[in-house]
Amino acid sequence: MSSLRTREPGELFGPRMTLFADVLSVGLATAVACLPLVTAPAALSSACAVLRGVGQGQPATAGRYFALLRRRLRVGDLAAGAVALAGALLCVADLALAGAGLPGATLFAVVAAAIGTGALVVGLRACARPESLTDWPAAVRAAAKDTVRDPGGCGLVLLALATAALCAWMLVPLAFLAPGPLALALTAVDVRLAGISES
Repeated sequence: MSSLRTREPGELFGPRMTLFADVLSVGLATAVACLPLVTAPAALSSACAVLRGVGQGQPATAGRYFALLRRRLRVGDLAAGAVALAGALLCVADLALAGAGLPGATLFAVVAAAIGTGALVVGLRACARPESLTDWPAAVRAAAKDTVRDPGGCGLVLLALATAALCAWMLVPLAFLAPGPLALALTAVDVRLAGISES
């Protein structure tokens, strides 16, 4: 912990500011990698893996991020992106149908929003799992278990997502930096749960 308080020779701001800058650079790289949409899960998962490596002394740089992402973009990652995109479109379509004034629309909208929110939390937590680097189904299963046994972590995930969305809404250019802090928050929630499980 004391190493976080000391500065390297020639370092202006200290390690915490360096980590903050690294998180923003990884966030920008993640935003660019998410632009094709089907690459979003792999992009966010790679960001979480790079930021998790900081705890093991590995650098959190955009170069390391893109090197990891290049190795990752395979059929399974693109299929995960297609499933996520289809789920998002289905949820939006359901909510649009509920808004059309169908009988029971209010109850249907509440149920659809709850299912969509649950699926979103599981998906985001799956991106933070180490298993997502090689096996998406295992990552989703583990994330679903985490979601059930750690409701506090789910609240933190939703809070992090709401904060990222609010920042992007208030100042549009921040949308390109928001994935970095979001990935950091997702990784921290996963590491937090691992620490609780070990104690």
